[in-house]
Amino acid sequence: MAGMTAIVLHDLGSRRESRAWFATAARAATESGDLQLHAWVLAREAMVPLNYGAPKAAAGLADQARHAAGNRPTAAAVLAAAVAARAYALNHQSEQARQALTAADTLMDGLPESERSDTWLTYGEQKHHVHLSHAFTTLGDTGRAQESQQRALELSAPTSTMTRTLLTIDGAACAHHDGDTEQACHRAVDALTALPTGYRTGLVRRRALDLYEAIPAQHHQERAVRELRDVVAG
Repeated sequence: MAGMTAIVLHDLGSRRESRAWFATAARAATESGDLQLHAWVLAREAMVPLNYGAPKAAAGLADQARHAAGNRPTAAAVLAAAVAARAYALNHQSEQARQALTAADTLMDGLPESERSDTWLTYGEQKHHVHLSHAFTTLGDTGRAQESQQRALELSAPTSTMTRTLLTIDGAACAHHDGDTEQACHRAVDALTALPTGYRTGLVRRRALDLYEAIPAQHHQERAVRELRDVVAG
């Protein structure tokens, strides 16, 4: 329960409160002696610095999670490898990121059906492709990223507003990487403005801001880029 509370607070952008609840969850998991639960808590905690500009700290937590999970194909082990891949990619450690992605795919292939359902503690195909989308987008492997974005969108419910928006912003980042910054900005703006104002916060805002900051300064006065800046600024 502490871990779930921390995740919700993270998604809302309440980072300090999220970290406090993760600390509580980690203590409880350690005391329980359940290494898979502890690995899950560490991997989910790693997503806080991962999503808010501290990928080195995220990689450290993800590495701890991978060590706790071990080499068996479990939901926690796949999650830890996928999060580590995203952190390495953001740290510009491309080789390590690709090695972690290979490990995540291998673990996913061996994951028992009982751990593939859509619950807090399991790890299904939809979650996997959400992580792959961000990792491959960050690596600039836009072909692989778009494949994962499409598959994740197919598997995401229409009501999964935040997930679908994040995938769309990943797609916009791919467009920018491939040279179409104007289209990238339009796609991101459309995704953000489709949300109620109260939803344009936390992780969604951070991901859109990452896209804006990736655009060279000499383009910041172009109309599409200014529109993205204004929407992100709220």
